[in-house]
Amino acid sequence: MTTEAQRKEFDERGFVVIRGLLRPDELARFGTAVDRGVAARTAHDTRSLAERSQYEQSFRQVINLWEDFPEVRALTFHPRIAQAAAELLGQPRLRLWHDQALYKDAGGRATDPHHDQPYWPLAETNTITAWIAFDGADHATGCMGYVPGSHRFGVKTFANIFTANGFDLEHGPEARGIAPEYTPVAPGDVAFHHGLTIHVALPNTTERTRRVHTMIYFADGSTRKHSKQRHPSVDRANIQPGELVASAVTPLAWPRAEGDLPEPPPPPKRSFSEG
Repeated sequence: MTTEAQRKEFDERGFVVIRGLLRPDELARFGTAVDRGVAARTAHDTRSLAERSQYEQSFRQVINLWEDFPEVRALTFHPRIAQAAAELLGQPRLRLWHDQALYKDAGGRATDPHHDQPYWPLAETNTITAWIAFDGADHATGCMGYVPGSHRFGVKTFANIFTANGFDLEHGPEARGIAPEYTPVAPGDVAFHHGLTIHVALPNTTERTRRVHTMIYFADGSTRKHSKQRHPSVDRANIQPGELVASAVTPLAWPRAEGDLPEPPPPPKRSFSEG
């Protein structure tokens, strides 16, 4: 699946793009499925872009579409993507933390600098995100930028992008003055980044939506860290600090045979927000 060069690049730089991992027919089918899921989940929100919060102006975030939409489930548990993620992370078994659509509307602002791991109450840091832009993404539509090697910097600070501007990449200590490397992708490419890699995304200056679906995977055998931090991926299953994170909310993603899709868990009893 992955090459030695790709695994080395991910290990050293904290991100890598695997070109052409999805076929055109898959892109069309999955893109339509995610479109339907985002439309259904956001139909109640009639606010204009200007009326949304700063965070919401960066993208429309719709989590755990796999649970409600079987056609999205086939993408979230796509065996080629999950296998590539496992090989890049060097882990034999991965679970899904959650999936999420990140649709950056026309005119959407930049995504502020941050890394993902501090948002998640996981003691271990064997985490990876697969980032899929159905139409590709470039400097105009809002491609990602990654700070090379930042997953090795040991940064544990929480970058608040919900109500603030995240890390100061130019003057703050977190990125060590290293500029993000902006990384356009073509349709069919899948970009992977480590949970500790500092990243951003450019604004969408075009007239069309940047349509992105992502899957966050973590190593099977990971545990919930001892903290008061809440998150639906563990709280829905009542997983306590120190316990293994393993439930129907976070099902096994790899290894799974093609077509072997997990059953979704019961609907959540209440809403949670990430972070």
